[in-house]
Amino acid sequence: MLKIVSIIVLSILFVGCSTTKKPQVNKTSHKHKMFQSVNPKDATLTQSGKNKNSCAICGMNLTKFYKTSHTVVYENKNVQYCSIHCLADHLEKGIEVKNPRVVDVTSLKFIPVLEAYYVVGSKVRGTMSRVSKYAFSSIEDAKKFQATYGGKIVDFNAALEVAQEDF
Repeated sequence: MLKIVSIIVLSILFVGCSTTKKPQVNKTSHKHKMFQSVNPKDATLTQSGKNKNSCAICGMNLTKFYKTSHTVVYENKNVQYCSIHCLADHLEKGIEVKNPRVVDVTSLKFIPVLEAYYVVGSKVRGTMSRVSKYAFSSIEDAKKFQATYGGKIVDFNAALEVAQEDF
């Protein structure tokens, strides 16, 4: 009798488990888009070759970290970095670069680094650093970002100094 009861209980459990529907989860709804990321069609990649989508120093995806991207001309080739951190790493080696530019967060276009207003230390996550560094072509855009996310507005040289503190 115990054997029959055990079989019935197991049968009920098996049937119950096999007919219970699992809740449907929309996996895409859980993805969090990072602030640094852009649609690939909105990114300007300045490098060429098979690794043109990757940072020249760390290999991170340039579209994923586009809003912190920097580019230079080095040895007559365009070199692109995911962040000022990787640019600083390259400069630490004593190399000379030409035409350093940074992505303007508002327009997503490259602008000369010496014309940029960097917001350093905002609440928005940084790239390759705990201290974020985002660049803007206008002081007004930098102030709007700062009002929302905090941070300090500085020039390129001050932002580069903060980046060099990571090393």
